[in-house]
Amino acid sequence: MATLDQKTFSKLRKLYIIALSLIALSVVASQVLVRKFLNDQTADSTVINIAGRQRMLSQKITKEALLLTRPGDSAKIQALQDSLSATRTLWHNSHLALQNGSDSLHIPAVNTARINQLFDQINPYFESVYAASAQLLSAENTTDVNSLSALNTILANEAPFLRLMDRIVNQYQYEADAKIERLRTLEILLMGLTLLLLLAEFIFIFWPTAKAVRTGMFDLITAERKAQKMARDADALAESKEKLLWEYQALSQAMDRTLFFVRTDLNGNILHAGDPFIKLFKPKNLETQSRLSDVISTHEPEKQRLEQLLNEHKRTGWQGEISATPKEGNRRYFEMSLLPFLKHKENHQLLIIFIDITKRKEAHDEIERLTKSHFEERISQQKNVSRQIIENQEREQNRIARDLHDGIGQMLTGLKFTLESIDLKDPEKAQAKITHLKNLSLDIIKGIRTATFNLTPPELTDHGLIPALAKLTKELSNLTGKHIQLHNKTDFNLRLDSLVEINTYRITQEAINNALKYAGSKIIMVSVRHSKSMLSITIDDDGKGFDPSGIDLENREGGGMGMTFMHERMNYINGRLFVNSEPGKGTRIVLNIPID
Repeated sequence: MATLDQKTFSKLRKLYIIALSLIALSVVASQVLVRKFLNDQTADSTVINIAGRQRMLSQKITKEALLLTRPGDSAKIQALQDSLSATRTLWHNSHLALQNGSDSLHIPAVNTARINQLFDQINPYFESVYAASAQLLSAENTTDVNSLSALNTILANEAPFLRLMDRIVNQYQYEADAKIERLRTLEILLMGLTLLLLLAEFIFIFWPTAKAVRTGMFDLITAERKAQKMARDADALAESKEKLLWEYQALSQAMDRTLFFVRTDLNGNILHAGDPFIKLFKPKNLETQSRLSDVISTHEPEKQRLEQLLNEHKRTGWQGEISATPKEGNRRYFEMSLLPFLKHKENHQLLIIFIDITKRKEAHDEIERLTKSHFEERISQQKNVSRQIIENQEREQNRIARDLHDGIGQMLTGLKFTLESIDLKDPEKAQAKITHLKNLSLDIIKGIRTATFNLTPPELTDHGLIPALAKLTKELSNLTGKHIQLHNKTDFNLRLDSLVEINTYRITQEAINNALKYAGSKIIMVSVRHSKSMLSITIDDDGKGFDPSGIDLENREGGGMGMTFMHERMNYINGRLFVNSEPGKGTRIVLNIPID
């Protein structure tokens, strides 16, 4: 008991260490993630301030340019030129730093696409102001025509520059706010994760540990009670020994009354039999050592089989099934156990126990008969399905031929006659007929694509299932104008057996066609997921739905062969198909295909 307690406490200590380690790990991970997120935000305020300063600097440049173009003494003009040069340099450096980054200003070198787009828009205005201010600084006379032209350029570009700079500052502010919002979301997620971790530890560690402690205490109490009971049992053992002889006699009488058995010598002569055996076979006189085979059967082959079993297995024992035909009654079947034993020294006998299995045998024969009948019925149904498949293939071939003859053939004939009727001498009519020929050619191309679309696509043979399904959804979406889309959620790109790929493709194609033809769907989503052993394809539509229980898959003559063929194809590749639909609520079809 001491060893058991030590192991228990060791296990509890390990569990607590694991629990505390997980909590500490979650806290550390939270801090690391939060700090990393905060480090990414350190430059936002600097960027916003510098971007806002750019507006002030542009206005300062405009103001100083205006002052330079006014008459004044040379000292004042020189001071204004120095101030404009310094402002212009700071404005230029800040502008480049905001776009390309700057270590000295602590500005990152990465901007979003939106900010880069705004800078692309503002750069022409910036360059114009920057070049005009340079022209103004280099002018010997700040009041001449060239200086006034440079001033006008600055004034013309200042307003659009300020407007776009406002948008850039607002965009920086918006992105900074978005980062803060993401930080809040991250903190909430981390807090939720920590709470879930605590809940999981309570469920899977602390609560089982408490149960283990309670169970250990219960086991200790139970063990103590068992020890007390063993002591009482030891006292009662002496009394039990006195009852053994009486119980043995009672057991022998009970066996004779209830157990279907017979005891014989090694030659098969009956020495003793139970009451059920005597009641069934009615031996005339057991004291004359009647042979067992003569008592239980009047059929000679059955007698010979029993004698053979006794001779071959009287030393080793045997268990199996035999048949027997009593003098009064029909043939019966028994499960017989042949048990050799030594009653006294040099006195070998056989204990033979019978279990009547006649009803079970008859039931088994009936089951075999019904199974055979069901198998034959299944074969007949399969033949019927095969016949329907062949008929549908023939109808599909006839349909394609009819479409090619009635639709595409007539359009080609019209194309021929139109080509022959073109008269180049009349340009207007010739141009109209050429336009008609273009439209007719597009109709022919569309007709050919529609007529041949149900044939096996080359993408399935060359590239596999997913490219073929992508082509299927895209083509059907273009042909029907419906929103049909494929989502490969686990990036499945494995090649499967060719029969698995073609049957999976056909089932998916049939499901989409049913949604378009019967459900009136406008949106059809095909989702693909996979694991190591299973590929799952889900087809969802927003159609009118139906009641799946109203489809009789066994009634091959009543229509609805599309759903029947989908099941037959899925059974052929050892997959499973599930249909979930309600009237007015759309339909979901799930295909589960094993991956070898």
